[in-house]
Amino acid sequence: MTSPAFSANSVPPVAPLTADELAHAESLDAEGLVRFGLERYGPRIAIASSFGLEDVVLIDLAARTGLPFRVFTLDTGRLNQETYDIIDRVRNRYEVDIEILFPDPSEVEPMVREHGPNLFYDSIELRKRCCQVRKVAPLGRVLVTLDAWMTGLRRDQNTTRTSVPKAEVEPGTGRMKLSPLADWSWDAVWAFVRENRVPYNVLHDRGYPSIGCGPCTRAVAAGEDLRAGRWWWENPETKECGLHSR
Repeated sequence: MTSPAFSANSVPPVAPLTADELAHAESLDAEGLVRFGLERYGPRIAIASSFGLEDVVLIDLAARTGLPFRVFTLDTGRLNQETYDIIDRVRNRYEVDIEILFPDPSEVEPMVREHGPNLFYDSIELRKRCCQVRKVAPLGRVLVTLDAWMTGLRRDQNTTRTSVPKAEVEPGTGRMKLSPLADWSWDAVWAFVRENRVPYNVLHDRGYPSIGCGPCTRAVAAGEDLRAGRWWWENPETKECGLHSR
């Protein structure tokens, strides 16, 4: 059974990794690092999932360990229907509870009332404010309950992620951040999905290698950066929402 029958509040906090443990974690392959994280942190680690291709691979790897694991996702209120569909498919395939987090309506409503529903097109500042309200703030609420989290970040996703480590201690919080697929290529991710019949968002078949909110994501052309379809009206160096700022 992959769905955890325990609460993070029922166990004490877990200390961050030492320098030697960080080096060991960095040397592990993806499945080994997923297992390492689940064994060390138990209910105080969770997989952060936007249900892109990398994220469902992480869920599949976690399921293979036979250990209970947690998955959370951010429902910004602006997701594509195809994303809701893959959430249900993953829930049923892996029998895992998906912790769905929502933005605070008291922050969303005045923002939209003042700037309109498409404020993110007007300026980088307003786009980042929208991301802060709809994504970063809800993420912060769950992270304070965790000692570690897992992400699907990869080094070849775009120019802002080329130095992503597999394991790092977040400055300021001491929280561990594990990115087991950091050294995987896009082709390797797809090969794993096909070989293991991993369910995935059908938007990937329509030219969307990276999937976020509906209004802020488009299909990409052949040869474009994998994240070229995210906030495509901005320069590449600004294309982060704040979830993975380093």
